[in-house]
Amino acid sequence: MTPFRLDAATSDLDPPFAVVDLDAFDHNAAELVRRAARPLRLVSKSVRCRELLKRALRTPGFSGVMCYSLAEALWLYDTGTSADILVAYPTADRGALRSLAVDPGAAAAITLMVDSIAHLDLIDAATGTDRPRIRLCLEIDASWRPLGSGLPVGTLRSPVHTPAQARELAEAVLGRRGYRLVGAMAYEGQIAGLGDAPPGRPVRAVVLRWMRRRSAAELADRRAAAVERLRELTPLEFVNGGGTGSIESSGSEAAVTEVAAGSGLIGPTLFDAYRAFRPRPAALFALPVVHRPAPRVATVFGGGYLASGTPTADRLPTPYRPAGLRLTTTEGAGEVQTPVTGRAAVRLRIGDRVWFRHAKAGELAERFDHYQLVGGARLLGSVPTYRGEGRSFG
Repeated sequence: MTPFRLDAATSDLDPPFAVVDLDAFDHNAAELVRRAARPLRLVSKSVRCRELLKRALRTPGFSGVMCYSLAEALWLYDTGTSADILVAYPTADRGALRSLAVDPGAAAAITLMVDSIAHLDLIDAATGTDRPRIRLCLEIDASWRPLGSGLPVGTLRSPVHTPAQARELAEAVLGRRGYRLVGAMAYEGQIAGLGDAPPGRPVRAVVLRWMRRRSAAELADRRAAAVERLRELTPLEFVNGGGTGSIESSGSEAAVTEVAAGSGLIGPTLFDAYRAFRPRPAALFALPVVHRPAPRVATVFGGGYLASGTPTADRLPTPYRPAGLRLTTTEGAGEVQTPVTGRAAVRLRIGDRVWFRHAKAGELAERFDHYQLVGGARLLGSVPTYRGEGRSFG
C-alpha cells in the first residue's frame, strides 16, 4: 500500500480518520486460507466491523465466527452476520443468557465456552432448565509447563490441563440436563501470539523459536489425547485451535478440525515479528499535523491509541508514512497530541497527514465510528465499526 494511493483516494477527507485497504484485506484473507490446512473460524475481536466480517466470511475457506462476548454473539446472529458462532470466553452476563434461553434459533446457532462446573451453575441459575438445550464447548488449557514445573508458559485461561481433567468435566456436562457438548477448544497463545522474530533481539528470537517448537510438540500429543477421551463420550462437531500466528502448526494436527484467525486480515504491527508470514497492512489511521515546534519535529493531533497487554513499547502505534518518522521517548503517543521526529519531519507542513499503524488488529475500531474503504486508488465509501453502530462489548 503506497501513501500516494491512500492520500489520493482520501484527499477530500479531513483527518483524523481510519482506512481499510480492501486490496490488502482480501490478499491477507487469501493468504490465511492458503496457509491453513483446515477451515478458518473468523475471530471477530480482530475486526469489530460487521461489513468486514461479512466480507471475510464470503472468502472460501472461512466458516463461522468466534466472538468475545455473548451479547456480541446475539447481535451478530440477530443481524444475520452468522448462524455459526462460538463465544471464545465463558460468560457471566445473566441478561444475555436469558436472551439466549428464550430464542431457540439463537440457541441453535451459538456455542458457549465452559471450563468448570461453576459455569453450568451460573447458566442454570440465570435461565433455569426449562429452555432449549445450550450448546457448549469445553476449553482445554494449551499452556506449556516445561519439565513438569507447573508454571504455565501461555495465557492464563482454563484450569483443565490434562486429558483426564477434560474427560471428567465432559462427564459432568453430559450428566446435566439442558446441555449439548459439541466442541473443544485449546488456544496456544504462547505460539500464536508471540512472534519468533522480534526486531533487534536475536537472542530472544532463538529462545522463542525453541519454546514454540517444544510447546507445539507437547500440545499436539496432549490435545490429541484429550480429544480422544472426549470422543469416547460423545461426538464432537469441532475442535478449535490456534490463531493467525500458529495456523501451520495448529492446522497440521489431526485432532484439530478448525483454526481461528482474524488479526492476519488486518496486519497490525505486532505481526511484523513473525518469520513464517507477513500480512500486508490493511488498516491505518491518518492524523493531521497541527504544530511544528522544531525543524525535525512535527506534532499531530491525537494518536494515543495504545494496544492492550503489557505496558511495553511494542503496544504503541507506529508512524508508517512518510517513511522515516518515529515517536519521541518523552511523549510517545499522546491523548491529544503526538510528536513525531526524524528526517521526514522536515518536509511536513501544518495540515499534512501522518499515517500510523496500530499494534493490534481490532482495537483501532474502538477509536473510530467508521472505516473508510479504499479499493485500488478509489475511495469506495465508509462502513460503521462496532462503535459506529453504538456497540461495545469489552
